[in-house]
Amino acid sequence: MTERHNPTAIEKKWQARWEQDRLHEAKDFDPKPKWYFLTMYPYPSGDLHIGHWYAMAPSDAAARYRRMQGYNVVFPIGFDAFGLPAENAAIQHGIHPYKWTTDNINRMRTQLRSMGAMWDWSREIVTCDPEYYRWNQWFFLRMYERGLAYRKLAPVDWCPKDNTTLAREQVVGEERVCERCGTPVIKKNLEQWFLKITAYAEELLDFSGIAWPDRVRVLQENWIGKSVGVEFAMEVKDHPGVSFRVFTTRPDTVYGMTFAVLAPEHPLVDQLVTPDRRREVEAYKFKAARASDIERLSTEKDRDGVFIGAFAVNPMSGEPMPIYIADYVLLTYGTGAIMGVPAHDARDFEFAKKYQLPIPVVIAPPGWDGTPLREAYLGEGTMVNSGAFSGLPSVEGWERIADAMAARGIGERKINYRLHDWLISRQRYWGTPIPIIYCTHCGTVPVRDNELPVVLPLDAEFRPTGESPLKFHEGFRRTTCPNCGRGAERETDTMDTFIDSSWYQYRYVSPHEERHPFEAKRGTYWLPVDQYTGGVEHAVMHLLYTRFWTKVMRDMGMVPFGEPMLRLFNQGVILGEDGEKMSKSRGNVVNPDDYVQNAGADTVRGYLMFIGPWDGGGPWNSRGIEGISRFLQRVWNLVTETTGTREHGNTGTRKDPAASDTRSRVPAIPGSRDLEHWTHKTIKKVTEDLEGFHFNTAISSLMEYVNFLYGIRDEQVGSAQWGEAMRSLVLLLAPMMPHVAEELWEQMGEPYSVHLQRWPSYTEGLANAEVVTLVLQVDGKVRDRVQAAAGLPESEARTIALANERVKKFMDGRQVADVIVVPGRLVNVVTK
Repeated sequence: MTERHNPTAIEKKWQARWEQDRLHEAKDFDPKPKWYFLTMYPYPSGDLHIGHWYAMAPSDAAARYRRMQGYNVVFPIGFDAFGLPAENAAIQHGIHPYKWTTDNINRMRTQLRSMGAMWDWSREIVTCDPEYYRWNQWFFLRMYERGLAYRKLAPVDWCPKDNTTLAREQVVGEERVCERCGTPVIKKNLEQWFLKITAYAEELLDFSGIAWPDRVRVLQENWIGKSVGVEFAMEVKDHPGVSFRVFTTRPDTVYGMTFAVLAPEHPLVDQLVTPDRRREVEAYKFKAARASDIERLSTEKDRDGVFIGAFAVNPMSGEPMPIYIADYVLLTYGTGAIMGVPAHDARDFEFAKKYQLPIPVVIAPPGWDGTPLREAYLGEGTMVNSGAFSGLPSVEGWERIADAMAARGIGERKINYRLHDWLISRQRYWGTPIPIIYCTHCGTVPVRDNELPVVLPLDAEFRPTGESPLKFHEGFRRTTCPNCGRGAERETDTMDTFIDSSWYQYRYVSPHEERHPFEAKRGTYWLPVDQYTGGVEHAVMHLLYTRFWTKVMRDMGMVPFGEPMLRLFNQGVILGEDGEKMSKSRGNVVNPDDYVQNAGADTVRGYLMFIGPWDGGGPWNSRGIEGISRFLQRVWNLVTETTGTREHGNTGTRKDPAASDTRSRVPAIPGSRDLEHWTHKTIKKVTEDLEGFHFNTAISSLMEYVNFLYGIRDEQVGSAQWGEAMRSLVLLLAPMMPHVAEELWEQMGEPYSVHLQRWPSYTEGLANAEVVTLVLQVDGKVRDRVQAAAGLPESEARTIALANERVKKFMDGRQVADVIVVPGRLVNVVTK
């Protein structure tokens, strides 16, 4: 009896051997072509859940595949270690964020190693380590010098009871209350730091030269939101010298303006509101201040507003129109003011109907008979009711009105972007301190490079309110001005944690470099990242920020390219067994450690890759994983019973299947040609599947191959073709199930390590079928199977079917009504 596959013993054995031999440490400057493979690093929440495995195990398989193709592959790992959960743990449980984080990292390191992935642990980074975040501060100072980092007033979510800012996830429910105390949250303006990502808005719309999913490209394009239009001034009636500016993409509709809307936060509101309207306006402003931008812009929200008692003047018609405030206008987008053209904008149409405002048509739809519109007309047409521009096609009118505004000095063509500058200030402790000092004599003063890093104090005291302890830590806050030496104060805000992940791929190149963020020579060898994997949920934050960061680095002369990752693949989401997103509250979270202990890491890896297309995700099935376990046992039995050094002797010096002509070396054995075909066909299919991240069909092909091999084993064992088939099987298995492949490779007497071998190649002629099995049916029921030449003409397939004795028997003398041929697969004889 063959010894059963024992994953626990095998996996521990090889993980220890690989670590001892430093098998996965990538060598800088290796003459082989490099391949930088990166998957998004985890947040140290404390436990590696099945979602981590679903993202990481297939990524590892793809990295191993590249290595076997002859690339010098680096596959680094680290921890995205700053963030709010650690600070909440400090407040709720009295555990310092540093201890909470490092304890979790230590636990997750063990779990990550159990996966058997080819992580290069020598390059590990931990973003809460001062050795790392020192360079966050260095980059901030360089951006400050270039005018890309600046400070201005900006609204934050504020709890008036706890007197503190709140993160987005701390504002809960439709009523938007504080997570801790239930107090209604308001908006409050604070001085905060921004990075000027808008300076790169146009360039961020260019995706040429990178192979990223269309979905990510579209999400980023929509987030950036480029609009081409005209910005013009509108004077306020009876307020000499007072005006505001609006931006429109439809200057051809300006004569249809019947009202104007300011954002509730617009600075002119308090100046223009009349006494009789002030109470209603203030109440509306308070309500708007409690809503998030997403809620205010929601298309499902009822459009409402409040008249402030003042009127603006249409600059083209001279007509006065009421000024409203409405929360669907944001101060942070465009100018914070819009013109209301209800006949040609759906949102304005709804607003005008509600407040009984005029809806004049100025772009006549084709065939319009002059009757009132039932809904806003958004298309092109002929301009009407537009003064001297009436009668023009609206496309031409767009240009003519833009020219007229420019000639009169009241407007100009402009490109607007929905993209805002990146607000990086966080009123939190557990993040990178912003390296700025405030001096009453010198103003805002950057910390000098030789004083970096500005280190978080470890003796911070956390308050139940959630206020940042840095505000109250005298040892941190009090300092001296680098310029004048007088007493000064440090900035107590910390940086958004997306700063850490915006450039972490560069630090992996030389994680302990002390003079620069990374060593330039090593960067020239490894960068940019060749393949990146991770979730699409990061499309408009992390993936946009890292592109911005790289472009800044390019302009600083640090790298010669403008895109951080050449290729991107987004995996799907692994769901609970109930088909719902995994969560503790639903009780459907899958703990991978239990399955690794019982079935082995290779089985868990294999099941996650077999579950369905990697980019599609799917539900976990505790019964389905048993199928992968049985498959690995079948592979184990097949290889150990028919090859190896113990019972069958060494299988011989390995040769690539594509380079060997076994027919000239050994006597022909019945079925050997078919075996060669199956071997080369399977190599081709698995190769193509791994190139496209189609792990599920790669494993399916290996299952079919194993089934075929079992069917011919008795007649083929001992032949050169069989030995080559076994070697190819194990090599094809190696990227996806690395432990069992390594063990079988050793038992076959092959040289260590299977992961250092070249990926098998195939011959196209042998991979393509020479013969196929035709299924013969009579009236849809299978009556026989016959071998036929591949590419057989349909006429010959018909002849074979009609001449077949079993087909004739089951036709039972009935006449033929039709013969349906599916080329290369089946022939169905339909009788009358």
